[in-house]
Amino acid sequence: MLNTLRSIVQEVNGAADLDEALKIIVERVQEAMGTEVCSVYLLDTSMNRYVLMATMGLNQDAVGQVSLGYSEGLVGLVGVREEPINLEHAQKHERYRYFPETGEERFESFLGVPIIHHKKVLGVIVVQQATNRRRFDEGEEAFLVTVSAQLAGVIAHTEATKYIAGITATGAQAKDVSFKGVAGAPGVAIGQSVVIFPTADLDSVPDRDVEDIPKEIKEFEVAIQSVRKDIEQVGQRLAAQLRPEEQALFDVYLGMLDDNALAGEVVRLISEGKSSQSALRKVIKDYVGHFEMMSDAYLRERAVDIKDLGSRILGYLQESEKTVRSFPENTILVSDELTATMLGEVPADKLKGLVSIKGSGSSHVAILARAMGIPTVMGLIDVPLSQLDDRELIVDGYNGDLFTSPSQDLRSYYEDIVQEDRELDASLEKIKDLPCETTDGHRVLSWVNTGLMADVLRSLDQGAEGVGLYRTEVPFMINERFPSEQEQMICYREQLEAFAPRMVTMRTLDIGGDKALTYFPITEENPFLGWRGIRVTLDHPEIFLVQMRAMLKASEGLDNLRIMLPMVSNVNEVEEALHLIYREYHEVRAEGYDVSMPQVGVMVEVPAAVYQVKELAERVDFLSVGSNDLTQYLLAVDRNNPRVASLYHSFHPAVLQALNRIAIDAKEAGVQLSICGELAGDPAGAVLLMAMGYDALSMNASNLLKVKSVIRGIDMAWARALLDKVLLLDSPYIVRSTLDLALKNAGFNRYLRPSRASGDQNQ
Repeated sequence: MLNTLRSIVQEVNGAADLDEALKIIVERVQEAMGTEVCSVYLLDTSMNRYVLMATMGLNQDAVGQVSLGYSEGLVGLVGVREEPINLEHAQKHERYRYFPETGEERFESFLGVPIIHHKKVLGVIVVQQATNRRRFDEGEEAFLVTVSAQLAGVIAHTEATKYIAGITATGAQAKDVSFKGVAGAPGVAIGQSVVIFPTADLDSVPDRDVEDIPKEIKEFEVAIQSVRKDIEQVGQRLAAQLRPEEQALFDVYLGMLDDNALAGEVVRLISEGKSSQSALRKVIKDYVGHFEMMSDAYLRERAVDIKDLGSRILGYLQESEKTVRSFPENTILVSDELTATMLGEVPADKLKGLVSIKGSGSSHVAILARAMGIPTVMGLIDVPLSQLDDRELIVDGYNGDLFTSPSQDLRSYYEDIVQEDRELDASLEKIKDLPCETTDGHRVLSWVNTGLMADVLRSLDQGAEGVGLYRTEVPFMINERFPSEQEQMICYREQLEAFAPRMVTMRTLDIGGDKALTYFPITEENPFLGWRGIRVTLDHPEIFLVQMRAMLKASEGLDNLRIMLPMVSNVNEVEEALHLIYREYHEVRAEGYDVSMPQVGVMVEVPAAVYQVKELAERVDFLSVGSNDLTQYLLAVDRNNPRVASLYHSFHPAVLQALNRIAIDAKEAGVQLSICGELAGDPAGAVLLMAMGYDALSMNASNLLKVKSVIRGIDMAWARALLDKVLLLDSPYIVRSTLDLALKNAGFNRYLRPSRASGDQNQ
């Protein structure tokens, strides 16, 4: 049965569209289970009705014509209950609904299983039988449940392909189609999509049509010739080490490049108007699907060879088009997984929005997007990337919504929001040079998080009073090797000079987790619980010491440097790091640099540090909470995994209790306490943190004036009363709604953005 299931899944994965996928499902399931009928009903959310979309055994004329209300009939009952229904006498059930168009009156036995993907019911798969009337046994029910679970993602993916094109699953026109993701960076962007895909990644190639067919064919033929030459050279190089039967593999490769094989099929699709890359992806996918369905293990493994061949050809095709990429004036950059280098490919004045299929609102690129003020949506699971290219999109970075096929009404709605945001930003200009203090005189420092030089001007323009977090890994990430001491010193000096005499808190190199260096890869089963932060730099003192020397030398004559140690989980790490810092300080002084010993602090971002605040405070000058990672570790939620991103709540009661405890212990220890997580940039979060006793709030520059405006409009007694109230609540959703209501009643409703996810499709 496992082989049968695998065969069905592979065949459905290779389907060209939703209709073909559903046809394969009903045919193969009917055959595998030996039933007389197998049908699939899909839920059309525009009508809120289940529509018969494919069947084997019922009247084919009923396909696309028969539909049931959301809770109508046995099919509706399966959907409402979200569990299988297995009946021996279906027609005797009180919910049985008869449709003469289907011709199903003969079939008494009924087994219906919901098709569910990420808590959303997509449809119902039904098997029926008339002869040998019986109740389907447990094994058959378990098989159909397994089929449904395995195919739910495929159906969601292929269904989404239609929705993106403005067509519902049943073929009707769709407008204002929405896909639910995760808010990456606030704001709204309306523009034209440009898909960027990793080099030689066939799965991410967009589906494009072309007009210059001869040019596409010529480029493909050149790529084929290049790959043929590569394979021949590799075969010749390894000839002496391989047996004849192993050497024959290279002949198989070369044979596939012939005009009457794989290459010929690609040329045929190009001749029909497909781009060379789109045609290659389609042919390779078909070949791989055929091989993976084979029962022979050796032949199944040949699918890997086909993928490799396709990637080699694609690499040459992409090399030939590198110089022709252009970006529209209102570019929405889309990728399977956005990287910092991708952001740099688009001219700054043209980049209006970002969409990343993978990732979460707390991933590194999302933090960069917030720093740059670019509206971003991430974590759009199962949205077909290849269909998103060259389309009008609306990116709602406030609520994590992506819209395709927007109507004029929806476009106008979001154009109004864009205008309101501009007006709000303009109105906040007048307070940028005023202190961040409450109406009753309580002062809190308003700092910024930086990493790029572009952040500096934006931060100073917003009235930043210092830097609570300078991400030193950014210079490391944009290089192809570890930057030298001199290169680092120049970079650090620019930051320190730009903000002098304001303090700049430089976090020591924090790689691992979601921050990878291509030239220093760290591959682990669970990188967030692995080798990262201070653990890496203490294991590699040659990296740490060079960075310390660069920081200290950069601070000469400015004396506004603070050094912060990330991912600390015990006092021994602090003591070891302090020993190295003091050693470099004395060596730099001995070299003739007139530098002062900077303050050294620790990031509180793992649960162990929460319970050692007093011990850590005895050894350092300040503490700074990294609320992003702390929230992740407290809730056991990988913030970069879109499947669980909805469980990541900055206002979770456990997170608020931990933050409050840190503030109490830090105050008793008498050290300055700041916070540099994203929570500080949320006006409601900033109010709570100030009430807890945090001395400084560090955030992205785009949020600074909003936070300052709210704090300047309240008094400390109001903030502490609100804190006391939310600390008694037991749900992050209730906490959020309580805070929103309080801000609204205090006159800050313009900082709250309502959701507008009301489309035909909600992924």
